[in-house]
Amino acid sequence: MRIDAVRRIAGKELAHFFSSPIAYLFLGAFLGVTLFVFFWVEAFFARNIADVRPMFEWLPVLLVFLAAALTMRMWSDERRTGTLELVVTVPATSTEFVVGKFLACWGLLVVGLALTVPLPVTVAMLGDLDWGPVFAGYLAAALLGAAYISIGLFVSAKTENQIVALILASFGCGVFYLLGTPTLTELFGGTVGDALRALGAGSRFESITRGVLDLRDLYFYGSILAVFLALNVYAVDSQGWAADGGGRRHMERRVVLGLVAANFLVANLWLSGVGFLRWDATQGNQYSISEATKSYLRELREPLLIRGYFSAKTHPLLGPLGPQLKNLLTEYGVAGGDMVRVELIDPTENPELEDEANTKYGIRAVPFQVADRYQASLVSSYFDVLVQYADEYEVLSFSDLIEVKVQGEADLDVRLKNPEYDITRSIKKVLYGFQGGGSVFDNVTQPVKFTGYISPDDRLPEALRTLRGDLDVVLLEMQEESAGKLTAEVVDPDAGGGAVAQQIAADYGFRPMASSVFDINTFYFHLTLTDGVTLVQMPIPESLDRDGLRRGIEEGLKRYAVGLLKTVGLSAPQGMPPYMQQQMPQMQQPPGNEFNGLRDMLDSDFSVRSVDLLSGDVEASADVLMVVDPSGLDDKAVFAIDQYLMRGGTVVIATGAYRTVMTPQSLTATPAFSGLDDYLAHHGVSIDPSLVMDPKNAAFPLPVTRQVGGFTFRDVQMTDYPYFVDVRGDSLNQDVAFTAAVPQVTMAWSSPIEVDEERNAERTVTTLMTSSAASWRSASTDITPNLDLSGDIVYTPEGEQRPNTLAVMVEGRFESFFETSPLAEDEAEPPAAAQDGPQGEDAVDEEDVDTLGTVTSVIDKSPESARLIVIGSASFVADQTIRMVGSADGMIYVNSNQLMANLVDWAVEDRSLLGIRARGHFNRTLEPMEAQAQRVWEYVNYALALAGLALVFGLSRQRRLTRRNTFQAQLEASS
Repeated sequence: MRIDAVRRIAGKELAHFFSSPIAYLFLGAFLGVTLFVFFWVEAFFARNIADVRPMFEWLPVLLVFLAAALTMRMWSDERRTGTLELVVTVPATSTEFVVGKFLACWGLLVVGLALTVPLPVTVAMLGDLDWGPVFAGYLAAALLGAAYISIGLFVSAKTENQIVALILASFGCGVFYLLGTPTLTELFGGTVGDALRALGAGSRFESITRGVLDLRDLYFYGSILAVFLALNVYAVDSQGWAADGGGRRHMERRVVLGLVAANFLVANLWLSGVGFLRWDATQGNQYSISEATKSYLRELREPLLIRGYFSAKTHPLLGPLGPQLKNLLTEYGVAGGDMVRVELIDPTENPELEDEANTKYGIRAVPFQVADRYQASLVSSYFDVLVQYADEYEVLSFSDLIEVKVQGEADLDVRLKNPEYDITRSIKKVLYGFQGGGSVFDNVTQPVKFTGYISPDDRLPEALRTLRGDLDVVLLEMQEESAGKLTAEVVDPDAGGGAVAQQIAADYGFRPMASSVFDINTFYFHLTLTDGVTLVQMPIPESLDRDGLRRGIEEGLKRYAVGLLKTVGLSAPQGMPPYMQQQMPQMQQPPGNEFNGLRDMLDSDFSVRSVDLLSGDVEASADVLMVVDPSGLDDKAVFAIDQYLMRGGTVVIATGAYRTVMTPQSLTATPAFSGLDDYLAHHGVSIDPSLVMDPKNAAFPLPVTRQVGGFTFRDVQMTDYPYFVDVRGDSLNQDVAFTAAVPQVTMAWSSPIEVDEERNAERTVTTLMTSSAASWRSASTDITPNLDLSGDIVYTPEGEQRPNTLAVMVEGRFESFFETSPLAEDEAEPPAAAQDGPQGEDAVDEEDVDTLGTVTSVIDKSPESARLIVIGSASFVADQTIRMVGSADGMIYVNSNQLMANLVDWAVEDRSLLGIRARGHFNRTLEPMEAQAQRVWEYVNYALALAGLALVFGLSRQRRLTRRNTFQAQLEASS
């Protein structure tokens, strides 16, 4: 085959296209339908997702008819006009003619695809577009179009009637598309359904447009193209054969053609088992096993079982997701090698495994309502994943694995949520849960030193003298268990003139203790662990026994352990149990924020323990302390937070200047009293008594009542609401891992944060989130969105418009807010009975009573590892707020809770899941904009499409004129 000849033929056909209205009609129809589908049928702006999936998901159907219309005359005209016989006699092979005509048609299709590029460019300007699936989608469209064109050319070569060619080509291409659609595959299910899905051009197209370039999919389109081009060559050559001559040679051609088709088919079957020749083009490699997952798989010491339960007959919307999840589970098996066993089963075909799933793991079939042409029925289906490690297991149900976007009453977009994250976090949980049952030293990788700053026995109260002896026993036992990982030392701070006492007071803020507020005798009993970098201070156990000492030291050692679940101490309001809410009338239910979604998100990755701050202490096992929506905290509660920070912990406080109260009838804001204002001000952080309003905001679902014909209807209208600040891009600090890992956060009713630079001169201050430069502050408590007569909401900026800090992090050495412990206040005055007790000889000498009382001690300073993170809103993670934000987009909103989970990962330096937690299909939303701006962008795309057509026309006309002038010059030169 000569390339020059192919190029001349393709150029001639393209010139013929553009010299007539055919090319412009084709391009105009293609662009018109694409834009109509994108902006009207799929309602791009209402959908509010920054991707171009609406365009690509319609292309397999659209290209069926466009390819048929484009190819119907390519060979039919040759047959009808009798020039086909001339074609087979000219000095160019039939292969060159076939390839040339194919390239001409395909070139026109590529031009049409190129004219749609303004759409993804527009999306990229309006949101955070992942370009990987876009490039993959254009490649898939080009390959699918090539396959359809090859089919259309073959059909055109077999008939001289263009209408017949159009119908047959549309039918042939449509068959290849329909083979993989859920409508057909669900009729069979199981193995047959998977086989049909593998043969479907549409299902292969969807696989590529996800952003995964798999050799199997590319070869599938290439094989269709090659087979039908070979058939086309055969059809053209056969036109010049005599009916009674060369029968044997003709048979050989048919056999060779059959062998070519068979080889392509066999190659497709062979490649079906090759899953590693693929390239994940998505940002962050969403469909590939990440390094985070591989790191957990490398920690396995026992075989891990991952078992997928999938029914052959399932809901049509779950059907296409099954193969994707199965492929991912298979990749886990490949990545884990011999340590990971993957099983994919249909429980309905294995009664024993189904019984085990039901009784042991609580996995049960879920009834789905399905309907076909004849009836509606219920189908009980499995769509679950079991992750088991030794005696620990986690179950992921279909509700854990999928996410749903509601686009209409009967229009649901269902996709896998974030399967790698869901499965990997389950692996992490069972792995760390199992390892937590063994010795803590199995997971400590660096030497740790215990240092006790303890006074001599003669200065200790009696109870602590006994505890001091128990400490020696516990340390000796743990040193023997540690295999050299733990060393111990006990130091008297007052020895040598008190040099150590001065040093620990300066470095760690350790001060002398007293057994009670009336005791003038002081002593030291501070217990610490350090690995040379991080210091952990452990409180005196309340039980004052050997077991309490051991538990405290083990909890401290867990801070240095790798492979153990981290603990989050959470202080947040808890709502009423459902049964109490049902018993209490709606009007009597106390309004307030609930944080069940936050608790569930944290509990899926960490061990979450509720903290009672009013007790005045935070248990030593907490790796992070999270205080959400505090209200009326007293000195004991503030002291608990303060001393946790002084021990070098990470404290997260989410609170605002106002508390919002929402009822079905009203929405109000009242000043909030958290009890932390003075404490935060002591550390150079203050919350301004105002609310941030921003023109870049999320929508608010506003109930609207309307009257129609005497009837009252209650609708929900999505309106701009400046109190829902939309934070994304550079407004989320991209240099901090836990904020950079989320695409967007809606900060609801957030107060601005001010930082005292003088107080924090020796500490590191990092701004985590800010509002836009057009935002302003408002002190108004009227936060109800009010519609004007035209149905619009208009907000007038108040005061200066500038960025406002919404979240801040302070790191370094802090000084305690307290000089004395408020825990001793209960002992400040003797009880009345003691004051009125017996006197004289019957009186008991106070010195004869030896009680420990309350050990009053305040840690003055924190180590450098202490962190204080302040967020100017508690409502942004409240359940009711998250439901409202999600309802605007018809999905479950998780970004806010993901941010808090990322924060914990970052704080405990277990950042493996940070990069994959925020993956999702529906979390890349568009920038907030008004309806007028949306119309402008839509009209701009219409104008760009027309400009593209005009550009193609101009280039084509210029090329024709250039060619004509060249020929004219040659004629004049020859004459």
